[in-house]
Amino acid sequence: MLQPKKTKYRKQQKGRMKGNSNRGNQLAFGSFGIKALEAEWLTGRQIEAARQAVTRYMKREGQIWIRIFPDKPVTKKPAEVRMGKGKGAPEYFVARVTPGRILFEAEGVPLDIAKEALRLAAQKLPITTKFVVRRDYIEEKN
Repeated sequence: MLQPKKTKYRKQQKGRMKGNSNRGNQLAFGSFGIKALEAEWLTGRQIEAARQAVTRYMKREGQIWIRIFPDKPVTKKPAEVRMGKGKGAPEYFVARVTPGRILFEAEGVPLDIAKEALRLAAQKLPITTKFVVRRDYIEEKN
């Protein structure tokens, strides 16, 4: 499960997610990727499930990059606890994702395999995504 080794503060406020992604919105490592089209918190479990789907379909060929990291702690109070008495304990970590953010990148596999692998990954995520290809990508003919 993805989570930080240590954090400066145990708890964080919810915050707001407005606007589009200013950074991480271009392909940087691979030739193919999936881009988020809406804002959402993605949990470490969701990211890991998507990663496993890609790795399985690509049969461990090529390379994948995860461009998001869950570094925001989300707290929860136990079930059937009365109001008040402070903030709950940290339960899990989330990555804040805004529209335009590249979530996963892939390289070293043909276009059709990468497209299907990233489609399977997108199914594991609670947001709509878009498959993107590097601008200068040229498919090799065998």
